[in-house]
Amino acid sequence: MTERLVLIAHAPTSATGEASFAADESLTPSGRSSAQAARGVLRRIRQAWRGPEVRCAQTCAALGLTARADPRLADLDVGNWRGRSLERVQAEDPAGLLAWLTDPGAAPHGGETIDGLLERVAGWMDAWPHEPGRVAAITHPSVIRAVVLHLLGAPATAFWNLDVPPLSQTWLSWNGGKWRLRETGHRLTGERADPADQ
Repeated sequence: MTERLVLIAHAPTSATGEASFAADESLTPSGRSSAQAARGVLRRIRQAWRGPEVRCAQTCAALGLTARADPRLADLDVGNWRGRSLERVQAEDPAGLLAWLTDPGAAPHGGETIDGLLERVAGWMDAWPHEPGRVAAITHPSVIRAVVLHLLGAPATAFWNLDVPPLSQTWLSWNGGKWRLRETGHRLTGERADPADQ
């Protein structure tokens, strides 16, 4: 039996709609409803993991999944930008924002670099205990971008080229000693889950 990993981006929060750097915030009521509407669509999940933040825990609960928190699935640490809008950061630190968006080694916010995130996520993927079955990981768009770049061997400068919407799913399979990207970017709904089931 092939191993499958589905990465689910957490449901919407207020920061999602406002282009803000998220603090550890709760889902919006509509975000919670969207996740509840997809409850039960992820079938035959052998094990589930999640980021340690409230928004990941609430997404898991809304989806009906019991998941263990893993700090390696935490969102990118944006340091002192946390809780601030993109517009405010642009006004107060335009050079820092530009550096952050163009240099994967820059951390003008005092938090984690994109390179650091990629290294953390690569460590999580490389230490994976490969066993047959389906595993789910409810996490953040930044982590899912990092997984896809690691899988494809893409450069860190491609990080911002990937769109990962809330409640989207990215399916990977492990076969022949390597991960393969099966599908990415589709919204998790009551009808759409593992592409192998379609």
